[in-house]
Amino acid sequence: MKQALSKKLFAEALKFIPGGVNSPVRAFRAVGGQPFFARRAKGARVWDVDGNEYLDYVCTWGPAILGHAHPKIVAAIKAAAARGASFGIPNALEVTMARRIRQWVPGIQKVRMTNSGTEACMSAIRLARGFTNRDKIIKFDGCYHGHADSLLVKAGSGALTFGSPDSAGVPAAFTQHTLVLPFNDADAIEAAFAANKNQIAAIIVEPVPGNAGLYLPQPGYLEFLRDITAANGALLIFDEVMTGFRLARGGAQERFNVLPDLTCLGKIIGGGLPVGALGGRAEIMDLLAPLGPVYQAGTLSGNPIAMASGIANLDALADGNVYQKLEDRGRQLAAGMREAAKAAKISVQFNSCGSMFCAYFCHQPVHNLADAMKSDRDRFAKFFHGMLAQGIYLAPSQFEAGFISTAHTPADIEKTIRVAHKVLRRL
Repeated sequence: MKQALSKKLFAEALKFIPGGVNSPVRAFRAVGGQPFFARRAKGARVWDVDGNEYLDYVCTWGPAILGHAHPKIVAAIKAAAARGASFGIPNALEVTMARRIRQWVPGIQKVRMTNSGTEACMSAIRLARGFTNRDKIIKFDGCYHGHADSLLVKAGSGALTFGSPDSAGVPAAFTQHTLVLPFNDADAIEAAFAANKNQIAAIIVEPVPGNAGLYLPQPGYLEFLRDITAANGALLIFDEVMTGFRLARGGAQERFNVLPDLTCLGKIIGGGLPVGALGGRAEIMDLLAPLGPVYQAGTLSGNPIAMASGIANLDALADGNVYQKLEDRGRQLAAGMREAAKAAKISVQFNSCGSMFCAYFCHQPVHNLADAMKSDRDRFAKFFHGMLAQGIYLAPSQFEAGFISTAHTPADIEKTIRVAHKVLRRL
């Protein structure tokens, strides 16, 4: 596999860009080696600058649910750009997007567009605090909600210990009101509310965590979070930046039939362009400026090109067969990968939910970050590079989810499984 031009570009990038990349996971630090540089993408495939072709299971980290360069999305972007890249004035596409989100996402009555998922989550926390007049929040080990200071927290030494900053440059005071608890642990939640009566503003959670690989809520867990927040006057925030419009038309809240008070969205609603959104109950959302005292703003929020791209993406997802197709491809991949691991006599926990998946190289089921950390990361790195050498591009980290698009065919999935059989036998 030729890599000369990618290597040259990476060497050049290192001179001008920290680490040579504009987002850390792209650097391949978790698996070793150097990243390839993309030239173009179409459908389920990506081609690099050296001409190598890859079957892509990263899908732009989620947005490319229809595959890359979908004709209707490309046409929508071109048409919107011809009318003007940005106005700083309300445009009709913002209203169309808001209406669509409200129609499809059960827990949303009103919505505010942002420029990223990070902005959406940051604003949700501020809004929850403003609505409840409380300061403390609960988040979970392994759940990532963007790089806002108060959310860059690693767990303390116990279930009731406030977290310490997870990044240099974040003062401890910024995280002092953030409790970090293990996912899928109801006892820890009950203890936190008991120890902090009338102080917790909200729980923020990825309903299906996809930033430590992928693991699922145990039966009844999301319902428990809904009940305990309501009983204690706190809000429940679903970070559906990944799961929104992917696990179902109405996201994880539709799939699991649990309605949060606030929902954070991103990725798919931009069709590949930068975008985010915050939505929820009208009485909460109306606290945002200019109606209420909670300030939130963005010069490019509701950008017409991003709105046009996202609407085209959602229009295609209106087809009733789309989600069944994604479910079918997800089951096909999961069954095949589990069989490949069994044939190779390697312990692999292949977690999947609809069109999201992750393979952990460990013996025990993975339900939270502590379980995920038991995975053999060296073995995963070998697996990653073995698959990549055969033209299968997986997320370059043990702790990232993979994605399937409607452009992936049954033949693509079968090819992936055949390659996995070969690679796993060599580990």
